[in-house]
Amino acid sequence: MAVDLPVAMIAATVKIEQPQPGGNIVILGTGFLVNAPRPDGSPRTVLVTAGHVFDNMPGAVAYIDYRLPTPGGGWKYSPQPLTIRANPSLLWTKSPGEDVAVIAVQATPEFARTAIPLSWLADDASFAGDGVAPGDEMFALGFPDGLSANPEGFPILRTAHVASYPLVAMPAYPRFMLDMRVFMGESGGPVFLASPLQRRPGGPVAGTPYVTGLIAQAAPKYEWAFVIEAPVIRSAIARLDQVPAQSAPETSGGFTLTPPPPPPTSASAAADAKP
Repeated sequence: MAVDLPVAMIAATVKIEQPQPGGNIVILGTGFLVNAPRPDGSPRTVLVTAGHVFDNMPGAVAYIDYRLPTPGGGWKYSPQPLTIRANPSLLWTKSPGEDVAVIAVQATPEFARTAIPLSWLADDASFAGDGVAPGDEMFALGFPDGLSANPEGFPILRTAHVASYPLVAMPAYPRFMLDMRVFMGESGGPVFLASPLQRRPGGPVAGTPYVTGLIAQAAPKYEWAFVIEAPVIRSAIARLDQVPAQSAPETSGGFTLTPPPPPPTSASAAADAKP
């Protein structure tokens, strides 16, 4: 059965936020849920985001903005707490040298069902096998300036084109660029191939669509986004079963952007990077 990847990714993508003392600042980012069973086969839901999203949250508890189904076919905006620190330990796992963080979550059964299969993440052979190249169109999901598509909290979908070369398997080139402006709140958002249709004039026709990476950094002056490729995410998820709790870093692993004015509410503009 054909997969409507944009709709499936919208369902799996969430806002991650942590209000700061005083109520005027909310540190936030974007994440997405992956169904990644443990080695023994038991089920596990993993939240994937950019490492600096959690690095920049000093508090022990963040919030995942779930959307729960309601009778009649609607949704209810329902933020749920997620403990990310047990000082001095960090409860998430990072990919060495790359800005990716993963953490196992106890999602509600309704929302756990929205997690995408691990197999939807591109592997080392995906780009070469499908001829992914500069000019290809991809989708990106996030919460620019903390905004959602509607009061229920669904993410905003945008398109961009691959803007860098070469695109080969890691570890030689673990990142690529998109020609899009990244706003506060979009770090950690998933990037994926637009469709199984032809992605550029004269280009190859892709097979099954898949997730290509996540948004990690931005060059706002030039309106470029840097994407960490999906094999890095796969590696970080694998480390969940190998790496003990980590000590909190002294500084953020993220990047610096000039934040917008402090928001009156968590749904307004907010900073996802340390100023």
